[in-house]
Amino acid sequence: RLRDTMTVSRPVLAGAACLLLAISVLPLAQAFYLPGVAPRTFKDGESVNMKVQTLVSTETPLQFDYYQLPFCKPKKVHDLPENLGEALAGEKAHTSAFKALMKVDEYCKTLCRMKYTPQQMEEFQDFAILEYRVNMRLDNLPISEMASYALEAKPDKKIEIYNLGYPIGGKLAEEGSKKETDSYVLNNHLRFKIKYHPVDNSDVTGMTEEGEEGNYIVGFTVIPLSIKHTYYGKWNQTAVPYVKLSTCTQPPTGHFERHQPQVIDPAEGGEVVWTYDITWEMSEVKWASRWDVYLQMTDDNIHWFSIVNSLVILTFLTGIVGLIMTRILRKDFARYNEVALSEEDRAEQNREMREETGWKLVYGDVFRAPPMARVLAVYVGTGLQLSVMTVLTLVFATLGFLSPSNRGALLSSVLVFFVLMGLPAGYTSARLAKFFKDENPYRTALLTGTLFPGVCFAVFFWVNIVAWSKQSSSAVPFGTLVVLCLLWFCVSLPLIFFGAFLGYKKETMAVPVQTNPIPRQIPQQIWYLQLPSSLIIGGLLSFGAVFVEMFFIISSIWQHRFYYMFGFLALVFLILVVTCAEITIVLAYLHLCTEDYRWWWRAFLTSGSVAGYMFFYGGDHYFSRA
Repeated sequence: RLRDTMTVSRPVLAGAACLLLAISVLPLAQAFYLPGVAPRTFKDGESVNMKVQTLVSTETPLQFDYYQLPFCKPKKVHDLPENLGEALAGEKAHTSAFKALMKVDEYCKTLCRMKYTPQQMEEFQDFAILEYRVNMRLDNLPISEMASYALEAKPDKKIEIYNLGYPIGGKLAEEGSKKETDSYVLNNHLRFKIKYHPVDNSDVTGMTEEGEEGNYIVGFTVIPLSIKHTYYGKWNQTAVPYVKLSTCTQPPTGHFERHQPQVIDPAEGGEVVWTYDITWEMSEVKWASRWDVYLQMTDDNIHWFSIVNSLVILTFLTGIVGLIMTRILRKDFARYNEVALSEEDRAEQNREMREETGWKLVYGDVFRAPPMARVLAVYVGTGLQLSVMTVLTLVFATLGFLSPSNRGALLSSVLVFFVLMGLPAGYTSARLAKFFKDENPYRTALLTGTLFPGVCFAVFFWVNIVAWSKQSSSAVPFGTLVVLCLLWFCVSLPLIFFGAFLGYKKETMAVPVQTNPIPRQIPQQIWYLQLPSSLIIGGLLSFGAVFVEMFFIISSIWQHRFYYMFGFLALVFLILVVTCAEITIVLAYLHLCTEDYRWWWRAFLTSGSVAGYMFFYGGDHYFSRA
């Protein structure tokens, strides 16, 4: 309200008033948490529910539901609600048969006893061969398997990393050696370690009541083991989960008697007893820092080296652009604007100008509409839509609103921002199409709203059919497809048409020169200035500025890790935009100097060719890794 009442002529008073207002309300401000990520306290002995999710592998992009394999199930499996991002990513969560009580250690608890057919055992072995891992979560924390390693430069300093999930099984090693055999074992015993931190009101001010007692869950790790359990006499189903097993010390203390591993026998099948341990450990980690172990950076120097490399390329291109603008153009304009010349000198200059070659001679053709002008207008509008979507996503992610703890938020935000940016996309396409004298404005708006989203939806639908045929959990259900279509046709498309309506109401963009009625003949171009060479050069320089960060992004996707270095990513994206702009300016100037005025598509494709490099790099990374 203060901002509306202040006038432009008093900026100092307006700024002072806003500052005083901010200071006055500062004591009243409180922290807030995003939906789904608020802290939850658990009292001693309170039931804690573990949830099971998906089976993922770094060897294949197909992921499957936890109950796709014949694991132990509770009496009734409940599917947990999911948002749009989780549905598109296939991150379905269900209730499980695992039970735990807050701060109550329990050992060798029996989950169930299963008798498997040879076909079911073969299925377990196939998943173990492909190194599938089980994803679970507790209080929104993903389960992880802790591993430690030492750097070559610092062998005394060990670094702990967390691998999400735990393996279904692995190769059997020969007894007394580390040599692997052709047999596989099943990890049928899980030792859960749950870390907790007592309630401290100073940690989450405003979210807990004064004097409230309880504990926060701040860690969830597992150690998978393969144990061929045996039991006394006949199996007593009524004693589950406290069946006395002869392979466990009695009373259970977390130790085992001499035992054999649970070998997967795909020829005969067999019986498997599933068990688990629950151990609790007090931790000094506060609730607000419990995700740090998943998001820690062990190689931040590589990111800084990547940025330095990008800045070197950017400085090189900036120097070239500066050379063109300050030396070549300045000399040309100084010569053509010279007024203190004699009549003979002016006549000689006019004769030289008529014989002059270069960009000066194509000024009457540079604003000529290119071929397929409507398609170019559509691409430019869609490009603006994607650019603004990317900027908004990076801003919110850098500020912490799209934390991995808020599951599905990143993908949901990308979709929402893309849909809402239909307004500037339609406006830009309409303005450019009107400049190109397009006689059908509605067709341009329709293409803007259907061309790029239509291609993406067709590819997505084909991939979804493949996932559905493989019974993968990444297959999007029909209801989610309906929601996507509603967002497309009921939100994005109307916004694009409204933006196009506003764009066509504006006056046509004015240009400083008039286009010649007859197109100028274009001379033969040197091979390194032709379009294919321009695409290779322009895309290579731009890709060289971002390929290191691309490696981390693609590795996070294929290896199912969290990517949370959005600060680096925002800086690299800024360098990429400036690099693309400068390489486009340089190559466009070189083409104009050879009297080639067809710069519209060249400028668009020169910067856009970096997408081709990213696509092929992603494919190469996947196949070389697999």
